[in-house]
Amino acid sequence: MAKKLPSPCVDVCKYKREGHCIACSMTKTQKSMFKTLKKDKHREAFVDLLMAQQEQMGKYNAWPQMYEKRCVKVSTPLPKSVLAKMGR
Repeated sequence: MAKKLPSPCVDVCKYKREGHCIACSMTKTQKSMFKTLKKDKHREAFVDLLMAQQEQMGKYNAWPQMYEKRCVKVSTPLPKSVLAKMGR
């Protein structure tokens, strides 16, 4: 049975880009906010928002692969939007 969608955080947590993490692009506030989301549809929407933020900011090309490893680790399918970004 798949667990709920994990946080987009990939355990780097260095907030050097104007308060955004250099790995996932989340701010500390966004990271706290994600923890309050209980339903996967809300978590998936958050991941979509985060990917749009990454696209706008640039330099987050490695995040989808890192997040895929995190999802595989907890036996959760990757959101379709992330798969699309990876060209799958």
